[in-house]
Amino acid sequence: MISNKRRVFLPAFLFVIACAYGQDVHYNYDHGANFAAYKSYEWVDIPGPGGAVPDQLIDQAIKQAVNEQLSQKEMIQVERDGYLKIGYRALIREEKSIDLSGFGTGTGPWGGGLGGWNSTTVTGQTSTIPVGTLVIDLYDPIRKQLVWRGDVTKILDLNKNPDKNYRALQKAMRKLFKNYPPALNK
Repeated sequence: MISNKRRVFLPAFLFVIACAYGQDVHYNYDHGANFAAYKSYEWVDIPGPGGAVPDQLIDQAIKQAVNEQLSQKEMIQVERDGYLKIGYRALIREEKSIDLSGFGTGTGPWGGGLGGWNSTTVTGQTSTIPVGTLVIDLYDPIRKQLVWRGDVTKILDLNKNPDKNYRALQKAMRKLFKNYPPALNK
């Protein structure tokens, strides 16, 4: 008979792998900032590694997706003198992925029978997958201080269909700006 621990292990392992492919979203903010006062914003370039994407179409898509979210928060985009300066950084790193196959149905811990190990083998293949992180920074130019930062990390799976790619970007920005402005505890 298979122990309960062994019955739970495989589904739990597969669940962890499935969760790794979702979007990972974080944010932080200045607890002393008056977010109600921020009514407008302007885009700025952030210099250095991960600054504005050199691909003009991707740069426009990122800004449009963020603009859509901020307009729903009743913020107005201006060319200059915005209450907030907003910029982004896009970073890509590579991670190893393991694809396991060959789970058997014979005897042993993985199979349904009694007794020792079976002869079924588990094979694996590793591959490199790109993981992208998009960091959005909101600065208060009067206070000269970062007041909000959010980031979203996701495995990059650029589809050949640009509309599907943009919908994925919109979904990521909805998740990211869900908590903007932050609810201040009184």
